[in-house]
Amino acid sequence: MSLLDCFCTSRTQVESLRPEKQSETSIHQYLVDEPSLSWLPPSTKAREVFCSTNVSHYELQVEIGRGFDNLTSVHLARHTPTGTLVTIKITNLENCTEERLKALQKAVILSHFFRHPNITTYWTVFTVGSWLWVISPFMAYGSASQLLRTYFPEGMSETLIRNILFGAVRGLNYLHQNGCIHRSFKASHILISGDGLVTLSGLSHLHSLVKHGQRHRAVYDFPQFSTSVQPWLSPELLRQDLHGYNVKSDIYSVGITACELASGQVPFQDMHRTQMLLQKLKGPPYSPLDISIFPQSESRMKNSRSGVDSGIGESVLVSSGTRTVNSDRLQTPSSKTFSPAFFSLVQLCLQQDPEKRPSASSLLSHVFFKQPYFEFL
Repeated sequence: MSLLDCFCTSRTQVESLRPEKQSETSIHQYLVDEPSLSWLPPSTKAREVFCSTNVSHYELQVEIGRGFDNLTSVHLARHTPTGTLVTIKITNLENCTEERLKALQKAVILSHFFRHPNITTYWTVFTVGSWLWVISPFMAYGSASQLLRTYFPEGMSETLIRNILFGAVRGLNYLHQNGCIHRSFKASHILISGDGLVTLSGLSHLHSLVKHGQRHRAVYDFPQFSTSVQPWLSPELLRQDLHGYNVKSDIYSVGITACELASGQVPFQDMHRTQMLLQKLKGPPYSPLDISIFPQSESRMKNSRSGVDSGIGESVLVSSGTRTVNSDRLQTPSSKTFSPAFFSLVQLCLQQDPEKRPSASSLLSHVFFKQPYFEFL
């Protein structure tokens, strides 16, 4: 039974959509391992949750966010047999278009094949009637965008940006090595666990360069992106022309995300798509604090931070009852100055010509990431 078949079954609980139920020939044959980074299996408690597909074993605590164009509700929950806190994403499949169902199918399948510490893991997936339940580890600090809204409205310190981006780009590099374009790299798809592990989510937007066993140089698949994700998209993705795009489009999104983390605002957030494209095409590369590309209306800025946007991994709030953050460690930087290394990183990522942007692998060797590293929070 395929995953899409399971989506369309009767209104009773169906079998778990576990990785062993999937054929590995369609995707796994194209994956390559990254020998320098091992994926650690779940703990004993996590393994018990991993195998639990009984809805009665999960006690929903509170809704902590929305995602997937508001089609998915994100809940903090407790796995009652073990007491383990988990995140549960619940989606009513009857409200999803065929395109949305395929995106969910892709995210679920790929989450089982990808094994990397910086890629968000789904512990188990099952359906209850027409509702899809996705169980994943609880990320106590939520997303990087939630940290911005809650603790860093004027932007993060350069040291914190370095730690968050490094983990996210490591996950991105793993995807690129496996021939996949993420297409939705942004702060709301960067999640942080209670022990500081940074993971990249948002796999429902992912697209593979591999077709029929051959890796192509570019793809020409241009889905109708939600307006909420467009500020992070590269010029070539917005142009939708015959040149197509490749993994370098994600690198552009890394540059926009760096600006987002540095300023607390999303560049181009309130621009019309045409104006945004012209602004991105005219160059030169933007400064992280170039006010011309940031929202100017205070009311619209508040709306843009509402917490409802496009990805299944987005807008996960931090529950005050589950994680207490030391306010002394979360002070907004008093000085909005950044090092030449940071400006260099941003300018490299935001090159108009995709071929002039660094690969994710070479970006990890950039001098910005070579500076002293500290333990998260």
